[in-house]
Amino acid sequence: MKETKIALGTWAWGAGAFGGDAVYGVNTNEENLKPVFEAAMKSGLRLWDTATVYGMGESERILGTFVQTVKREDIEISTKFTPQLAEMYDNSVEKMAEASMQRMGIDYIDVYWIHNPMDVRRWTPGLIPLLKSGKIKNVGVSNHNIEEIRLANEILVEAGFKVSAVQNHFSLLYRSSEKGGVLDYCKENGIQFWSYMVLEQGALTGAFNAAHPLPADSDRGRKYNPVLDKIEALTDVMKQIGECHHATCSQIGIAWAIAKGTMPIIGATKSHHVTEAADAAKIRLLEDEVAQLERLADTIAVDTRGDWEHSME
Repeated sequence: MKETKIALGTWAWGAGAFGGDAVYGVNTNEENLKPVFEAAMKSGLRLWDTATVYGMGESERILGTFVQTVKREDIEISTKFTPQLAEMYDNSVEKMAEASMQRMGIDYIDVYWIHNPMDVRRWTPGLIPLLKSGKIKNVGVSNHNIEEIRLANEILVEAGFKVSAVQNHFSLLYRSSEKGGVLDYCKENGIQFWSYMVLEQGALTGAFNAAHPLPADSDRGRKYNPVLDKIEALTDVMKQIGECHHATCSQIGIAWAIAKGTMPIIGATKSHHVTEAADAAKIRLLEDEVAQLERLADTIAVDTRGDWEHSME
């Protein structure tokens, strides 16, 4: 993987099950996402994260239409094997990876993830033939705790490979991976930690509050709207710190994740999401600012763990 501070996420790309309309309450398609992709390439952000389950392949398909417009070596693609979908591919990790590559029109995947630890011993070995053939360049595990990461790594090491990255939910409101030691484990073992939901699906952008809630008919609206009044205390301070850095509330959330030694995955559905993320990577928060944000976040005591996650502690 090339050196980069930010990945761009496509969870909200496309309609369908677990897609942008259901989860985020937004309408995304090739036409309105093309400027987003172009802005990313112009800003030097070329690492894209998607998954088979996002819109049941629709996110990958849309991303693939844009990938075809650039040189393959100028872009990095991260996508995921989801165990719950394995029956659709005759229980084959390889078949799901090949289906992803076909949808995106590529012949290799830069980072391929086991999306959740449903059965580490069963699914992790399926990555080995893909690594040996060069169809995947790096392996990651997502939503895994320390013991599950260790087990996956042991299985890969026996074949001469290793876990290169961990991708877990991590934000000011949800620091389970830090409290459970996953961040330290990754640092000690040379594993890159990718933080997703850094801005809690928009709840930490400062754009929403009790008076201006998230889309009520979306998954994120149902989850965050009842606690936006509590979250507002945190976003108010994020805005104050942002003024000192000539930055937005969102950029402070991103800068915090980078200050913690993680690589945030930033959902990109509009061009300004990309340019803001690129500028956020240049911000250096003071240790006192990081500590202030964390102390306040801890007092809010809002549980933002997803239904698909288990605690890392």
